[in-house]
Amino acid sequence: MDDHKIVQRNIALQREWYGEPLGDRVRRLVVAFDVSQAYLAEVLGISAPMLSQVMSGRRAKIGNPVVLARMIMLERKCLIPEVAAGHKEALMAALEDVRDARPTVGRDTFPVNALSEERAVLSALRDIAEDEDLIEAAKRLDDDFPALADLLRRAGQQG
Repeated sequence: MDDHKIVQRNIALQREWYGEPLGDRVRRLVVAFDVSQAYLAEVLGISAPMLSQVMSGRRAKIGNPVVLARMIMLERKCLIPEVAAGHKEALMAALEDVRDARPTVGRDTFPVNALSEERAVLSALRDIAEDEDLIEAAKRLDDDFPALADLLRRAGQQG
C-alpha cells in the first residue's frame, strides 16, 4: 500500500476511533493555548515526532491511553471561561495541570476531574438556551460532532 493510501486509511480510522482526525483536534489545542506543537507534545507526554506522525495520519492511533486522557483533559479545559477567553495565566495553569496529571484510564474512571466542570458547562448551556433548542442542536450535530451533540443533549435533558 502506498503512503497516500496508508494516510487516508489512518485518518479514516481516527474518525472512527476518536470522532475526527487527531490532526484537527491537536491543531485546535495548539491555537486555543497559543503553544507550539512541540510544547503541546511535552504537555501530553508524547514525543514531538510521534505527535506529528499521529497528526499527519502516518500513525493511526495514540498508543498510550494516558496521553489520550491528557488530550481530553486539555480539550475540556477549553470550556473554562478564563481559558476560553485566552487569559494567559489561566492558559498556563491549565497546561501545567494537564502536564502534571497522572490520569488513570479505565472502564469506570473518567480521565479528568470533570464532574464539577461538566456540571458547570451543562448549567451554562442551560442558562443560555432552552431545553428544546439544546436537544434540536444536538440532533443537527449528531453526524459530524457526536461528542458535542451528546453534551448538548445531556444539558437539554437535565433542564
